[in-house]
Amino acid sequence: MAKPNYSFEKRQRELAKKKKKDEKDARKRAERDAGRADDAPDAPESQSDNAPE
Repeated sequence: MAKPNYSFEKRQRELAKKKKKDEKDARKRAERDAGRADDAPDAPESQSDNAPE
């Protein structure tokens, strides 16, 4: 019978945990950015549009 490779299994668990954490952080960042955009007053999006040519 083959010997289990515990280092590989541990690495896979760590990668899965990191991926889950990154996804959660991205989701929280998106929610925070969406909330910030809703609360922000109507500001000009670009100064170059208003500049005379």
